Amino acid sequence: MSTAESANDLVQVVELLAVAVVVVPIFRRIGLGSVLGYLAGGLAIGPYGLGWLSDPESILHVAELGVVMFLFVIGLEMRPSPLWGLRREIFGLGAVQVTACTAVLTVVAIAFGLTPVAAFVGAMGFVLTSTAVVMQLLEERGDIALPRGQRVVSILLFEDLLIVPLLAIVALLSPMQSAEASSRWASIGIAALSLGGLLVVGIWLLNPIFRLLAASKAREVLTAAALLVVLARPY
Repeated sequence: MSTAESANDLVQVVELLAVAVVVVPIFRRIGLGSVLGYLAGGLAIGPYGLGWLSDPESILHVAELGVVMFLFVIGLEMRPSPLWGLRREIFGLGAVQVTACTAVLTVVAIAFGLTPVAAFVGAMGFVLTSTAVVMQLLEERGDIALPRGQRVVSILLFEDLLIVPLLAIVALLSPMQSAEASSRWASIGIAALSLGGLLVVGIWLLNPIFRLLAASKAREVLTAAALLVVLARPY
């Protein structure tokens, strides 16, 4: 990346932050919430607004980093024991919500002429909720610790856990030629092994490392290590 391109990306990030600093407090002041403020600010400076950001892909990594950091902060505030106490709501209420909504949306999509497979995949896509957006709304309203907020969090957690199995189901339902079947199953097997490898690394490698970092009582180092694990990926 050239110096000019780097400078242009930096200017776009500064513009994005400036608009957020101005618009979000206004929306919160009038009672519309910060999420709607972020959306309105993005529409205002996007390619269909003032055109300050004509290439949204150039700042996509900034948006992804923001979502990751927000979810990371939420994770720091959650404790394992309350989550374990919500296991019935997570796997009970969450499963009922996802199953019922998926069934209804699938029937509606089929009624509009979609094939059953396309209707099911589309319905599952609509059922899954943005955890970052909903958690932000719950935090602003102070509902996270309330019973209704805990039920919403349970449904969100179940939907997050459902993403990996859903991707596997979509891969199995996708149309393929018979000659590609073996390679598709090989890809699914590799994905399953990768998931198992992540679990092994998380239990027997990351847990001891985080215990050592926690024993050092350097909170900023522990936070940096957690962000490193979240953001690091092979290129």
